[in-house]
Amino acid sequence: MSKVGIIMGSKSDLPVMQDAIDILKELNINTEVDIVSAHRTPDKMFDYGKHAHERGISVIIAGAGGAAHLPGMVASLSPLPVIGVPVKSSNSIDGWDSVLSILQMPGGVPVATVALNGAKNAGILAAQIIGSADKTVLDRVIQYKEGLKTKVIESSKDLNN
Repeated sequence: MSKVGIIMGSKSDLPVMQDAIDILKELNINTEVDIVSAHRTPDKMFDYGKHAHERGISVIIAGAGGAAHLPGMVASLSPLPVIGVPVKSSNSIDGWDSVLSILQMPGGVPVATVALNGAKNAGILAAQIIGSADKTVLDRVIQYKEGLKTKVIESSKDLNN
């Protein structure tokens, strides 16, 4: 079974990254969660990036605030798709430093980037990537999206009653 690796630069990122953990749990996709700081634990980051695929991880979601080097550095080391979550942290410049650090990757080192604090979308995107090769996961994503549609239709009906 596919696994999604969810890493973050510090424990303070967990409240944001919890949204990715929760949606993947809802979609019945296994996760491996860890704190891997690009600046404070570079050896751990190198090991994680180089070996995540050997542990059955299919997609990596990396959240980081401030300078936000974690997603790009892991993407430079790993053959797996990496989804970056810019986190608005206490040392952030309104989150723009994180957004731009993750978004502006050089050619050859792609990082899919979601919105500031957009960990839920990162989880959904990871599920869609896995679902492209796993029909069971694809069916769960389809069912999830149908549920979104149903919620909107029901909300609309409630307005007109």
